[in-house]
Amino acid sequence: YGCSDHYYESDTLLHSFQVLEKLLESPATQDIICDVGMPVLHRNVRYNCRVIFLNKKILLIRPKISLANGGNYRELRWFTPWNKARHVEEYFLPRIIQEVTGQETVPFGDAVLATKDTCLGAEICEELWAPNSPHIEMGLDGVEIFTNSSGSHHVLRKAHARVDLVNSATAKNGGIYILANQKGCDGDRLYYDGCAMISMNGETVAQGSQFSLDDVEVLVATLDLEDVRSYRAEISSRNLAASKVNPYPRVKVNFALSCPDDVAVPTCMPIQWRHHSPEEEISLGPACWLWDYLRRSKQAGFLLPLSGGIDSSATACIVYSMCHQVCLAVKNGNADVLADARRIVNDETYIPEDPRELCKRVFTTCYMASENSSQDTCNRAKLLAEQIGSYHINLNIDAAVKAVVGIFSVVTGRTPRFSVYGGSSRESLALQNVQARIRMVLAYLFAQLTLWARGMPGGLLVLGSANVDESLRGYLTKYDCSSADINPIGGISKTDLKNFIQYCIENFQLTALRSIMSAPPTAELEPLVDGQVAQTDEADMGMTYAELSVYGKLRKIAKAGPYSMFCKLINMWKEICTPREVASKVKHFFRMYSVNRHKMTTLTPSYHAENYSPDDNRFDLRPFLYNTSWSWQFRCIDEQVNAL
Repeated sequence: YGCSDHYYESDTLLHSFQVLEKLLESPATQDIICDVGMPVLHRNVRYNCRVIFLNKKILLIRPKISLANGGNYRELRWFTPWNKARHVEEYFLPRIIQEVTGQETVPFGDAVLATKDTCLGAEICEELWAPNSPHIEMGLDGVEIFTNSSGSHHVLRKAHARVDLVNSATAKNGGIYILANQKGCDGDRLYYDGCAMISMNGETVAQGSQFSLDDVEVLVATLDLEDVRSYRAEISSRNLAASKVNPYPRVKVNFALSCPDDVAVPTCMPIQWRHHSPEEEISLGPACWLWDYLRRSKQAGFLLPLSGGIDSSATACIVYSMCHQVCLAVKNGNADVLADARRIVNDETYIPEDPRELCKRVFTTCYMASENSSQDTCNRAKLLAEQIGSYHINLNIDAAVKAVVGIFSVVTGRTPRFSVYGGSSRESLALQNVQARIRMVLAYLFAQLTLWARGMPGGLLVLGSANVDESLRGYLTKYDCSSADINPIGGISKTDLKNFIQYCIENFQLTALRSIMSAPPTAELEPLVDGQVAQTDEADMGMTYAELSVYGKLRKIAKAGPYSMFCKLINMWKEICTPREVASKVKHFFRMYSVNRHKMTTLTPSYHAENYSPDDNRFDLRPFLYNTSWSWQFRCIDEQVNAL
């Protein structure tokens, strides 16, 4: 999917055929039925296709039938689905392919392959998730092996759904299902999380890794086709349906996947799939995404404004986890990761063995104090930086804040004050925003020049650390430290981040996180009272982080507007809130969400990990100029409250 609008370019089609030519000619593909994906233009219509070939001959081009067109995907923008069921046409090959294969035309359409010993059918990504998946009718028509090449991205707690779909496909109908999934950052917010698998008759027989720095992973299994046949033989309902199925066109292939003397070859036994916990997923997924982004951007590391709060600390822990993954990959002999690490740190002899030592080279943290910062957060940030090994900077922004506010005072003759000193809410908010935005400016300055000042080459990527709930509520300053190059936690809820912090305490022995966990979240932008923080996030927002997660899931996943959300919550919260209190909470959320929606248009690209992400780029398409009074919707809520 990652080529996006480049699919409109004829270059993309040309280069795909050039790569196909290399694959056809490669000795590595000999005597293997290969199933590869590429865009193909057939009669001036662009299709997402599987090209299946064997020994320099293309057997079949199979266009995709069900396209992914929801959430992060816009496949109908670039491709047309093949709507001619069980229909095959002639495809005229380009000359560069004709010269390799000796074929002028090949079959193009909805067909299956018949080898000497079995029958194979291809399914493509979204088709597995469709209610009328092709594997159903293919299986009824005698297809025994199904291939699926998938571009399925990581979402917290999603892996089991993919595994269950594959296993259920062969549980009801029998057969062998081979799923290969894209792995890594493909140039945007998504991380494709592997999980290649082979399933037979409803059970997993081989499992690939979900998170790893290996670009290529090969999964193999030896299975007995007779097990498929005997499994199917006793499913009476399946056999009755099979007797009435509309047959698929079959492309005959003079090739066998088995050999006559393989009776003694041991077959693979079913295994129990091991799923990662959500905390492990947060530790591994964004870490692999960060590494891909770092090596491909050719920068020298990351800079993170580390405030001593949960969000920036969780981001720091993800970078530390990335360093763990790099050291582990090098230890396991991954030469590509070693070469990338040496290039990033600018040392051709370097071998990353200690995550803390690698962290020192590629990760800079910066605590930006002001007169409103407490000593507690400063100490927490410093201690965490010591424990993960980052290069840590302490600086004070008061001089810059006074200078900027001073310019305003000179021009207008007025000096704004915080509300605790008699100022209005407008003055107080403006003074908070100046601090926040100056931190962003300084973050980019230090990212560009810190390594220069240390006599080292390169620049740093700035990391943001606003969580998904804050973005949804708009509890952030536009163009403050939430504005960065990338944000590894922008799709993760505060609740999950707290659990992740606890996981890091236990698994990475980062004891500095204990005091961070116990402290109330605060922006530290208003003056201290007797040296102590008087401002807290949840008081500022007028809602708790737990409530925000509920609002987010109802708004996006349940597709609830204000009235529907109210109707759902009066039942969900009936033990703790009256209908009038629920109405007040729902109205406050939607008022704040709509007032701040414009901030989503400039949201830092974030790792996509939650299905209620408010990312305005492609996932959550909404207006950013709302009628924030929601007059009709709120009136409906009020009428219902009065009736209750």
